[in-house]
Order: sequence, then structure tokens, then C-alpha cells
Amino acid sequence: MTLPTDPAANLAALIRCASVTPAEGGALSALETMLKPLGFLVDRPVFSEDGTPDIENLYARRSGNGPHLMFAGHTDVVPVGDEAAWTHPPFAAEIANGEMYGRGAVDMKGGIACFVAAVARHVEANGGPKGSVSLLITGDEEGPAVNGTVKLLEWAASRGEKWDASIVGEPTNPDALGDMIKIGRRGSMSGSISVNGRQGHAAYPQLADNPVRGLISLVDALLHPVFDKGTRDFQPTNLEVTSIDVGNPATNVIPAKATATFNIRFNDTWTAETIQAEIHNRLDQAAKRKKYRPGKKTPVDYDLVWRDRPSHVFLTRDDKLVDTLAGSIKAAVGKEPTLSTSGGTSDARFIKDYCPVVEFGLVGKTMHMVDERVALADLETLTRIYQRFIEDWFGQG
Repeated sequence: MTLPTDPAANLAALIRCASVTPAEGGALSALETMLKPLGFLVDRPVFSEDGTPDIENLYARRSGNGPHLMFAGHTDVVPVGDEAAWTHPPFAAEIANGEMYGRGAVDMKGGIACFVAAVARHVEANGGPKGSVSLLITGDEEGPAVNGTVKLLEWAASRGEKWDASIVGEPTNPDALGDMIKIGRRGSMSGSISVNGRQGHAAYPQLADNPVRGLISLVDALLHPVFDKGTRDFQPTNLEVTSIDVGNPATNVIPAKATATFNIRFNDTWTAETIQAEIHNRLDQAAKRKKYRPGKKTPVDYDLVWRDRPSHVFLTRDDKLVDTLAGSIKAAVGKEPTLSTSGGTSDARFIKDYCPVVEFGLVGKTMHMVDERVALADLETLTRIYQRFIEDWFGQG
């Protein structure tokens, strides 16, 4: 029986599946084919929710007597963009100059391919780890993240699954393998502010109430002062206004309504609830100011709507998990990785409610870009890191 010990072959099989969110595209079937010869039992539950596409997921477990390690990730990928701009077809897995091209090469089919190869090599050399290994793979990470990891975790836990640690194989390294392990993430929330005014002629402002003036006051209050100066483990909390719109094509008409959207990334100074309360307080205070609305006696009439579900801040404090992974990286590439909480969110935000979780994968320079690609040498190195981690974490090193 041939085991899937070659990460490049594993990745090529996955890239050739056009699994653009929310399509499964054959990627989970290809993964199942790799896992079954390794002794994994595979389930592929489909989850649904009104207003979102149905999503097929995969949960595979190779059982043993001992601790339980979960590898988590996703086989869905973002759209290719302008396919004509690619120098190699985005779903062909072609190799040129020592690199494999294809959508998902680094984000994050490459990480999955390497972990499968690492398990296969461990099984080939040792007959299997002293414990259980599972793969929790979704097709909904690049989409709304509603019918993916969060429900797959609930599904598995309801069947008695428990985990001692997890690695998410996202591309965490900025420049070279071994640069960085993600040991936590900032929280994230988005909101929309709508200011209601009174439409009128720009030459007769006394007869109107320009909502743009009110919106400027509110936005100013969100941007100044700073929320905090950062903490030992996290960057300063930061809010970005991502859109301002009045929907007004006329230059001589004061609009009736103005809206702004924003996203805030917050550190462990705050919880989702306390940062929401701070923003509400800032807006309420700013609504009473007259700086941009001279002569107006009433506060700014505004509505605030929180969009989507908040992502909560978290930090992993598990010495065995972090130290073992850092040691495996140093053994393979000869350097100490930076422990970081930078960047956006990932599905680790769901996993942290079930077990300690860190993120480590390939170099992310080309993720989501035209000509996404990965060095074949990096695939081999990441496989060796994962294999060393499996051996050491299970005490077989």
C-alpha cells in the first residue's frame, strides 16, 4: 500500500480540485482518499443555515491510547481573480523554478498536504502515534464561516470528541519558514453608523440638517483618542473606518442620510462587550457636540448596528504545545520562531473554546494573489517540522 508521504503530490491533488468557496470541488474527496490508508475513520457532515450556502466538511480520526492532537484547516479557496493574469493555470498545480503554482498553494491546502505527509511518514516509521490524531477540515473558512468549523466542532464534541491540543495550518510565516507561530489573535468586530438628517438645498442650510456634519463628529470620536497603547502580548487596539457613503449624486443637495462602516481589532485590554460599550459611549458623547453643527439644538440622530458575530480575543498559554512546536521548528531550520498575535482572524477563534490552539504553516507572501505558489523545498521542510512535532508531542521523539 502506497502511503501519502510526498507533500508535493498531496498538494497537487488538492490544488487540482477547484474548491472555490462554497464549492467542495472534490478537495474533501481527495483528502479522504489520502487519509483512509493511514487508518483514519472519515465523516463528511454537511451543515446548513438560512441565508448561507450549505457546506460540506470533513472530520477524520486515527484513534490510539493517549492524548488527542487535532490538526485544523480548510480546503476552500478564494476566487482566482483574472485568470488570464496567471502565468500558470490556477488549478493545474504546475511546477516551475522549484515552485508549485495554484490557488490554495499556501492558503491553505499546502499546510494540509504537509500534515498528511507528516502523519504518513510517522505511521510508516513508527506504526502510528501514541495517541489519537484528528483532522478537522472545513469548506467555509474563506466564506461566511457559519456552516464550517464552529458547527463541525459542536458536531464532533456532541459525539464525545475531546482534544488536548490543536495546530491550525494557516500560512503564518511572513518571509521564511520558522519566522512565526501565532499564539493568539486580536478580537474583531464591525459596525455601521447611520445618521439621519433633513434633505434640503445647499444654499439654504438653515432649512436642512446635513447628516454628513453629524457623521463627521461621530467618526472623529471613534478615531481619537486611541483606545489603548497595547499590552505585553498584543498590538494597540485599532479602529478603521472602511466606508463613508451618502448616496447623493447632486452637488447642490444636502442629503437625508449618511452612513459609515468600521472595523475594530481589539487586544486583551477589552472584551467584545466592553469595547462595544466604549464605542456606544463615545458616539453618545459626540452626538451632543456642536462643533460641526452650529445652531442645532438636538443631538445627532444616529443608529448603530453591529454586523456579523464578534471574534473574541484570545491568547494560548500552553507550554507543552508552544514549546514543542518551537523546538521542532528550531531543529528543522535552526532558529527560534517569534510568538505573535498579529494579523487578522482565523478559525482558531472557534477552536480555542475546546482546547489550546496555535497556528503554524507556510510562508504567506502570495496568499490570495495571482500566481499563488509555494516552494517545493518549503513543503518538505514544513513536513519535517510537523513530523518532528508529532513525535515529540506524543513523546516518541
